[in-house]
Amino acid sequence: MVIKLVFLICFFAVMIAVGIFARKHATNVGDFVLGGRSVGPWLTAFAYGTSYFSAVVFVGYAGQFGWKYGISATWIGIGNALIGSLLAWVILGRRTRVMTNHLKSATMPDFFGSRYDCKAIKITASAISFVFLVPYTASVYNGLSRLFGMAFNIPYWVCVLAMAALTGVYVIMGGYMATAINDFIQGIIMLFGIIAVVGAVLSQHGGFLSAIVKLSEIESDVALTLGQKGAFTSFFGPDPLNLLGVVILTSLGTWGLPQMVHKFYTIKSEKSIKTGTIISTIFALIIAGGSYFLGGFGRLFDNQAIHNDQGGIIFDAIVPHMLHSLSDVLIGIVIILVLSASMSTLSSLVLTSSSTLTLDFIKGFIFKDMSEKKQLKIMRIFIVFFIVVSVILALDPPVFIAQLMGISWGALAGAFLAPFLYGLYWKRVTKAAVWACFISGVGITTTNMIFGYISSPINAGALAMVAGLVIVPLVSLLTPKINKDKVDSVFECYEETVTVHKKKSIEE
Repeated sequence: MVIKLVFLICFFAVMIAVGIFARKHATNVGDFVLGGRSVGPWLTAFAYGTSYFSAVVFVGYAGQFGWKYGISATWIGIGNALIGSLLAWVILGRRTRVMTNHLKSATMPDFFGSRYDCKAIKITASAISFVFLVPYTASVYNGLSRLFGMAFNIPYWVCVLAMAALTGVYVIMGGYMATAINDFIQGIIMLFGIIAVVGAVLSQHGGFLSAIVKLSEIESDVALTLGQKGAFTSFFGPDPLNLLGVVILTSLGTWGLPQMVHKFYTIKSEKSIKTGTIISTIFALIIAGGSYFLGGFGRLFDNQAIHNDQGGIIFDAIVPHMLHSLSDVLIGIVIILVLSASMSTLSSLVLTSSSTLTLDFIKGFIFKDMSEKKQLKIMRIFIVFFIVVSVILALDPPVFIAQLMGISWGALAGAFLAPFLYGLYWKRVTKAAVWACFISGVGITTTNMIFGYISSPINAGALAMVAGLVIVPLVSLLTPKINKDKVDSVFECYEETVTVHKKKSIEE
């Protein structure tokens, strides 16, 4: 217990110290929300990666999908690295930085309002962001608190309140720069932690090869495989179609999440984009790949501890149970690992939601002539408000972790991904197409939550994203264009002439 507490106290002290240090970088709205658009590649890449992966992935998703798909769940981590990180940086990174800077947009709703010349779209996007970021945050609290309960035997509500308070302190003090610096520190912890944990868990079953043999002897309970043995160690697992749905939601979904895309707004330079792309991809491969790979061995730890009174599986309890027999030092590392992942995601979520409400709703709709000082004050108040609301929801969560996250990711990415992606590249996107995508993304996710016509909220979210990618170009071609002069003025940022050194280009 002493070892675990020492780790915890040191971690908390560092986070608060960073918040105090970063106060000088949060004196105006641009610095508080965007870090002055001068954040380097390492901080940006780690901020992207640590915001991507939280306790939801390590505890909820790794446990649930590792149980369902065996070690083929590792494909989810590979998809997260290649699609959710590599392609996201290549396709969105530079264009997002250039166009948002040109439009002076600080948030995704702000971008929509300026790009499509419509305040109603901006306000609606702001509302969608706030409503669906709350359950996402609640899911992060839930996952972390299970591990704290395992390690310290602390009540769930104490864990939730402590983590909420710490997150609020350093985000309120230092804004985006405090978040980015802490994300970097937390990312380093996550990298070393996941490697140590995977090795320790597999050693409990005689190492990797011995664990694979044991896992191959378990019969699959999925109808597609007719119950044969070895499905959980096969290349695509017992249910490849549903596995693909998970890969799509958790990988492509990041392209439409406000707190993820926001990282591209802050990039410092061209070099930062190239370096950040590599760092972010490697980080995702290790963290996500390691987490899902670890979860794939969950069935080797099957006993009463992960079953409810009706005999069903408690997916959120699988990974904590896998870890409970580790040494005190390793459990301390696990706690800091998951705390790091969760704190970074939480800080990103609360900063995104508060800045969206302040800049896009309050300033853009109610009080249009707000001073910088007042905007900062209101933003900090909304950080507290957002944390309080998410804590209330987390203390009495309606469904388990993966469902909460699936609903949030599905609605946000289903509504925002297509208008954002097409909006960066294609002049022909219309306002009607954006509205149609908002309606379909939120509609598919919420109606499925009520009526359950798609059994998995994960697949419903994946469907919402794919539907948006079809709806936006289709509706755009059938509806009136946006004013040509307005669109040309938006896209002129890509035509601006810049001068570079010969080492960057050999053109005369």
